[in-house]
Amino acid sequence: MLHGVDVSSYQSSFDTDGMAFVFVKATEGRSYINPKQSAQAKKARDAGCVVGFYHFLWPGNIRAQAEYFVEECASVEEDLLAVDWEYTGEGTAAGNAEKDAFIREVKRLRPRHRVMLYCNRDFWLNRDTTSYAGDGLWIADHVTAGKPRIKAKWVIHQYSSTPLDKNVANFKTTGALREWATALR
Repeated sequence: MLHGVDVSSYQSSFDTDGMAFVFVKATEGRSYINPKQSAQAKKARDAGCVVGFYHFLWPGNIRAQAEYFVEECASVEEDLLAVDWEYTGEGTAAGNAEKDAFIREVKRLRPRHRVMLYCNRDFWLNRDTTSYAGDGLWIADHVTAGKPRIKAKWVIHQYSSTPLDKNVANFKTTGALREWATALR
């Protein structure tokens, strides 16, 4: 298992020591861009980490959100891309079909990137009806690292959010993760 973190603009600093990957929040809906994403990604790249970017999905305007994400995120060709599917601050959430459509549209717009789904255990078990996660599932379940309580093939497991989101990836080496991330090139 490889260790990594996911960060947003709230994390003015984060430690890359011992980390193999870092996911950076890039966008949300069609109106928010993380102003720190380029610096956060540079810090991760400089440390030799595999980098990923995620978009916090809102209901509605799915194609426009996908376009916004790929145009505004600071990704380069070898980076992973993900959609964060959960409740918004307003208590709403995109539907299952919207989640699927977003992933498919990002894959269409960025065919040489791995595109994956991030969601919590409740969304995966109780809201998801298709089990579509694009190229990989990143599941949030705050239990023992690498042992999420789901019956699905997962790639990344977020197991804690204290003091920041801690994750493990189901790869033996950073090289194997990097090879998987770049396999579509």
